[in-house]
Amino acid sequence: MTDEDEDRADALFHALADRTRRDILRRVLAGEHSVTALAEHYDMSFAAVQKHVAVLERAGLLTKRRSGRQQMASGDVAAVRSVRRMLGDLEQIWRGRITRVDELLAADPPHPDPPHPESTPSPSP
Repeated sequence: MTDEDEDRADALFHALADRTRRDILRRVLAGEHSVTALAEHYDMSFAAVQKHVAVLERAGLLTKRRSGRQQMASGDVAAVRSVRRMLGDLEQIWRGRITRVDELLAADPPHPDPPHPESTPSPSP
C-alpha cells in the first residue's frame, strides 16, 4: 500500500471507530438526511453532530450538499465497499497465516516425552 492508501485507511477506520458516526453512516446510507434531522436522533448538541458528520465527510464516507438553508448528507456506498475490500485483504492475510500454522501443526506430530529417570524402575539386585 502507498502512503496515500494508508492515510485513507487511517481516515476510514478513525471515522468508523465511533459508535455515533457508525449510526449516522447507517442512516445516510439508507437515504439522504439533513444534518438537522440527524441531530434530533442524538443526545448531544447540533455542533457535536456536525463534527461527527465532518469526520465522515473527510473520510469520504458521506457527502454533503446544500438545499436552501439545509445541509443534506448522503452515504457513499463506494467508500463503504472500499472498507470492505480492505477488511477482505486483511482477512486473507490472516487466513493464510492460520493455514500455515495448521500445516505446521499437522506436519510435526507431538513426540512423547522420554521417561524421567525417577519414574523408571531401578533394576533389582
